[in-house]
Amino acid sequence: MTAHAELARYRKTPPPPPTPTQTPTTSTASTTHVDRPRPGDGPLLWRLARDSRTLDLNSAYSYLLWCRDFAGTSAVARDRAGRAVGFVSGYLRPDSPGTLLVWQIAVDESVRGLGIAGALLDGLSARVAAEHGLSSLETTISPGNRASERLFASYAERHGATLTREVLFAAEEFPDGGHAPEVLHRIGPLHF
Repeated sequence: MTAHAELARYRKTPPPPPTPTQTPTTSTASTTHVDRPRPGDGPLLWRLARDSRTLDLNSAYSYLLWCRDFAGTSAVARDRAGRAVGFVSGYLRPDSPGTLLVWQIAVDESVRGLGIAGALLDGLSARVAAEHGLSSLETTISPGNRASERLFASYAERHGATLTREVLFAAEEFPDGGHAPEVLHRIGPLHF
């Protein structure tokens, strides 16, 4: 499907229905916990982003900086050994400090489907709400990334919030010419 056809789909159809939220199994829940990233997590987050095969891969250096400078608005899921098996990176928008923009989210292939991505979003937004206040969450998703669309639709449903979508950056705005459009998904109002 072409990018123009995908954009037409966004304009004509409601968001996909969320999939039922999976509750992590007891073994997963007891062996995985969510906390703040540390600079030493940067290389692991870079590998998770690379291995996702869907995220735009930033430089390894940027993940190190992100873990240092944006740890308060990001989260890491760790296994029992402390190894990062998932992450969500985000920041509070400077012109809208009650809005958390989720930059990237990835979960290691070995633990996908266990509810870790949803737990990362829920844990991070609850922490940001407690520390800074939070009224809405935003993310951008390239057309055709159905897994991300379902994840954020499910988040909106769990939090009783409205999800709206609009094209934020059209494909022709990217200088390299090979980038799909980025569709802004806005979820709010959020109440914590």
